[in-house]
Order: sequence, then structure tokens, then C-alpha cells
Amino acid sequence: MSQIKKVLIANRGEIALRVIRACRDMGIRTVAVYSTADRDAMHVQLADESVCIGPAVARESYLNESAILTAALLTNADAIHPGYGFLSERADFARKVEQHDMIWIGPAPDMIEKMGDKVNAKRTAIECGLPVVPGSEGAIETLESALEWAEKIGYPVMLKAAAGGGGRGMRPVASAEEMAEAFQITKTEAKSSFGDDTLYMEKLLMHPRHIEFQVLGDKHGNVVIFGERDCSLQRRNQKVMEECPAAVLTQKQRDDMIEVCKSAAKKMGYTNAGTFEFMFEDGKFYFLEMNTRLQVEHPVTEMVYGVDLVREQIRVAAGEKLGYNQSNVIPNGHAIEFRINAEDPETFIPNPGKITLYAPSGGMGVRVDSAVYTGYTIPPTYDSMIAKLIVHAQNRPACILRATRALDEFVIEGVKTTIPLQQKLLANRDVKQLKFDNHWLENFLKKDE
Repeated sequence: MSQIKKVLIANRGEIALRVIRACRDMGIRTVAVYSTADRDAMHVQLADESVCIGPAVARESYLNESAILTAALLTNADAIHPGYGFLSERADFARKVEQHDMIWIGPAPDMIEKMGDKVNAKRTAIECGLPVVPGSEGAIETLESALEWAEKIGYPVMLKAAAGGGGRGMRPVASAEEMAEAFQITKTEAKSSFGDDTLYMEKLLMHPRHIEFQVLGDKHGNVVIFGERDCSLQRRNQKVMEECPAAVLTQKQRDDMIEVCKSAAKKMGYTNAGTFEFMFEDGKFYFLEMNTRLQVEHPVTEMVYGVDLVREQIRVAAGEKLGYNQSNVIPNGHAIEFRINAEDPETFIPNPGKITLYAPSGGMGVRVDSAVYTGYTIPPTYDSMIAKLIVHAQNRPACILRATRALDEFVIEGVKTTIPLQQKLLANRDVKQLKFDNHWLENFLKKDE
């Protein structure tokens, strides 16, 4: 690993800590950056060096490209790892990193740009042989065009922002009568959220599941697909619980899609970590989007496949060949990840504040990725996630039993958390029997009100 001796992590919280740990396992020095709100954060304490990059507001610190680049140059960092969120999918920032003779630990800037625009991404997916949802050919610029495409595709349809993400900038339309209002609202929301009001349209699937495939490619043309994750339990398009593998798939469906994804990634010339996301309904897959970064839920893949994805990211960025090929990527057991947030479990209103007691669960097959501790104050400025609980066992029923035990013994006091919701989900018959889709959790929460 002679090419990378010091990595600056352009992020905070548990993902910053995750990258620091991978680097330390590899003998690589680390630099943490932090805002004034994160002065006492664990990633700051565990890194070899740390640099304050601005005030609490993210746009003046964790989104401040010049401050982060300056910190990297001042500390003589060889590379920058962006984690997820913040600057992780900013192609212009990735280019600046490379222009300053540092290594970007992520996909190539051109690939981030290409797959970040949903219209471009869909076009690329079609070119590379990925199955797609029936939809408009390119952007929809006028209401007349939207009505024409909706007639061709067939209602219901979904209007989507080309630059969208995180569940924002999308709106279902059930009939022509609803189109005018939905078109204007979605366009306005896209402009305000993403600075780009370009829209496109897709057929709205009524009972889809969200299944994604983990991609890893090196600079020598090698690509490996580390299986798939089922992320169908979502609230407002935000994932709540993720599993690996997707137990609803047959082995043939899994094998076929691994080959399709591998072929597509090779055709793209994809390097580093990424995820092909699909909607799955009635035995068919439809490409949704590609995330050109590490995913929040990557630990379930790591637990099932025995791989350190961050380590592989760093090795690939340094120009090394992947340490795996498809034939020696063998799944073992089942894993589930729970996102534990500092939120009211019924209203989902964020509940930042001081953690008066933090006692995470442990034992066989239990992993906790977190950056909090007893006495730590969760700032109101950032994402409300406190911890990710990842549980692994030999099969899904055993994993649910172990996860129930792990959630029961996980103690967080001082702030409200979503643990009670996770406990309800695990106890639910539909969840146990895999009888859920992307809309199931929203309906479950409505019934619970």
C-alpha cells in the first residue's frame, strides 16, 4: 500500500469512524475534519490528526470543498475518502481532489457525473443491458409532453427529478386530471432542492420491492458483484431496515441478476464501490438508479460475504487488483441492519440532545457501527442516526431471533430512539413471512396511529 500512506476522511459520525478503522487495520494514517459542533466527536478523537473546517452549518464545513482540500494539503494527505452523503457524489469535487495530485477513493468523476443524472443513468443502463422501468425517453419539458408520455406508459405514473435523490423530487400521478398540478409542484420542488427542474417519467409499480446489488470494480477491468440486499422496508423513501441476501429471490433470479450487473459494470468500465438499485415486482427487475459510492447498509454485505468493502475501496483506489473474483465470492448466512435514529418512534420528529447512557448490545453475530458514547450530545444540525445495529446468523429465522435479542438489550437513554419501531417490525408476522413491499411500512405506520 505504498501509494497511500495518509487518508483524509471528508465526513463525520459513524462512517468517518468506519473509514478510520479500515485505514488503521491497513497501517494507513488518518486525518479527521470536523465542524465546531463536532469538536468532541469520536472520529476526531480516534484519527491521527484532525482539522477544524468551519462552523456547525454543513455548507460551511462538511460541504465546504475549499476548506477540506486545504486541510488535506496542509496535512499532506495522499487521498480523500468521502464516505456517503455530503460530497461523496460530487463529480466536481472528485476532480478537484485529483487535480491537487491526491487520490479520490471512489468511482471516477465522469462516472459519478454520468450516473448522478437520472436521465443519463437510465440511458446508460439501457445501453449496458440492464432492465428498466417503462418510461419517457429523456427529459420531459412541458405539461403537454408529460400528458402524452403518461398516455403511452399508462397510469399510474411517477414524475421524478432528473437530479433527485433521497426520496425527494418525486410524485405519483394517478390520472390525467392530476397531471397539471403534480407537474408544476414536482418541477418547483426539483428546482428548490437540486437547482435543476428537469423531470422524467416512469411507470409506477404498485407493489415493488427495493433490491440492490453491490458492485466493486478495479482499474484492471475486474468486476465482482457481492450479492444483493433487500431494502424494501422504507418510510418516505428512506430505508429503515436492510437485509442480505434478499430472501424473496430464487437462486436462479439471484444468479441471473449477478451476471447482468457484472456485465453492465464491465461495459461501463466501473471502478471502486457502487450499487445498482432495482425495483422488483412479479419476478422482474427494473433499474432504478446507481449510487456511485459506499452505501449506508454496506455492513450487511460485509457480514454475509466476509469482505471489508472499505479496505477494498482503498486498495482499488491505490491501483491494486481486487482481492476477489466472482468464483470465490460465497455468501454465508443472513444479515439484517437496523438504523437506530434519535427520533420519536411514532412521530419521527428528531430528538437531538445528550445521551445519558449508551450501552450497545453485543455477543455472537452482533456488530454495532456508531460514533456516540455516554455523555455525547447529538447536535441538531446533522442526520439523526445514532447507530447501525447489524446482526448475522446462519439463516433468516435465526437472524430475526438474534436481532430481537440484540434490540432488547440495546440501551440508549437521554434521547428518544427508533428502537421500539424496530422491535415492532421484527415481531410482525408479515415481516417474518416476507409479505411486504416498498409501501408496506407506510401502511403499517398509518394503521398504528
